[in-house]
Amino acid sequence: MKTTSRMKFKGVRHEERFQDLVHDAYKATAKMPGSAVCPDCGASYRRGRWTWQKGAAVAKAVRCPACQRIHDDLPAGYVMLSGTYFRTHRDEILARVRRCEADEKREHPLQRIMKVVAVEGGIQVTTTDSHLARSIGEALHKAFKGELAYRYNKRQNLLRVAWAR
Repeated sequence: MKTTSRMKFKGVRHEERFQDLVHDAYKATAKMPGSAVCPDCGASYRRGRWTWQKGAAVAKAVRCPACQRIHDDLPAGYVMLSGTYFRTHRDEILARVRRCEADEKREHPLQRIMKVVAVEGGIQVTTTDSHLARSIGEALHKAFKGELAYRYNKRQNLLRVAWAR
């Protein structure tokens, strides 16, 4: 085929070529055939996504990605809460964290808090999804101000959020 100046070459963007570098074993590469219900949390898989709607009458039992992360104890997000303001308003701030989880989980069953653990200097919250970790950080910053920092490890698909005040 002869190439003319009118023919345009459609190149591939660099991001598209290197997408395979980000591998998340908990994200499906293809839709599951049929429907499923998670035996741990009761979420149902319908039309290519996990939802809280009642599952089909005949559905196979498949652990959802969030429950699998919890079972494997492998978080996708970490939120570190610290500072003198945090220590004096701990209960109020943790209540805001739980409300944020409830708001997100209502529409997105795979976004959940795994653990809330006391660590040196504050509290660490682990999440099943990096989007929830970001939402928690943004909600705390909006409600209480303070300092907010994000560190994303693309290779591990892991987000670390630090909020302090």
